Amino acid sequence: MPPHPPLTPLYFSKFPITSQIFHRTPLSFAIVNLKPLLPGHILVCPQRVVPRIHDLHPDEITDLFLTVQKLGSAIEKIYKADGINIAIQDGAAAGQSVPHVHAHIIPRHTNDLPEDEIYRLLESDEANLARAHGEMKGGNTPSTGQLVRWLGKDLDQVDEGLRKGKNKRLVPKPDAERVPRSEKEMREEAEWLERKIKELEM
Repeated sequence: MPPHPPLTPLYFSKFPITSQIFHRTPLSFAIVNLKPLLPGHILVCPQRVVPRIHDLHPDEITDLFLTVQKLGSAIEKIYKADGINIAIQDGAAAGQSVPHVHAHIIPRHTNDLPEDEIYRLLESDEANLARAHGEMKGGNTPSTGQLVRWLGKDLDQVDEGLRKGKNKRLVPKPDAERVPRSEKEMREEAEWLERKIKELEM
């Protein structure tokens, strides 16, 4: 359970995601990803479950994109990234696998992937979040928790390494090895990110 759980459970489409939430605004929330493509890959969603951008009200669009802007900047700093990808797949034909508007924020490092590989990964069958939520069994994928296992350290030690500019260029696992993460792993990452974002705001 996150340190400050919302008064009512929130859903990513039909999937309960309260333990994955690390940031919440009046109209939006941010969650850690069940199957991150790279360490630090998060999702920002409107609280109201709607499938397409054109279904959002103007105040929801404003809140969503201000949240994407704020968290994109924070994630770039936390992961010592050289840039970020921000992507929205709007509709099934565009690769959207969960019928709930969501923006992907993915921290990037120079030469971390071959050119345009991130777009193939976003559209891959392995990035299908709807199926992943249905298969959630726990496992290992690139994430802050995965950083811990790769480095044999706890989150605070990983944080120290990130602060010093270490641990920033990691290769994502092959698609076949990317399986949904456990609730515990996602909750730990959400709590860690919530702390890191609060530190940036001080």
